[in-house]
Amino acid sequence: MKILLFGITRDIIDEGEVKALSDELSQLGTVGNIREFLGEKYPGLKELSSLKIAVNQEFAMDSTKITKTDEIALIPPVSGG
Repeated sequence: MKILLFGITRDIIDEGEVKALSDELSQLGTVGNIREFLGEKYPGLKELSSLKIAVNQEFAMDSTKITKTDEIALIPPVSGG
């Protein structure tokens, strides 16, 4: 499993990718479980006003099932003007 980080999520986790945890995360089963696990490990993620998670380049619901071959992306809130 590959987990990509963008924007503030990269700053919170202090990496561009979560490699060390990818095997552990793939065993969690759903996007919601990944959200909860990462929020506990990196509390700054819980403080975001919203956090979208994409699986294989498509936005996913918390109930979406994941496998160890999936690409996960954490997409923080975006603002612009």
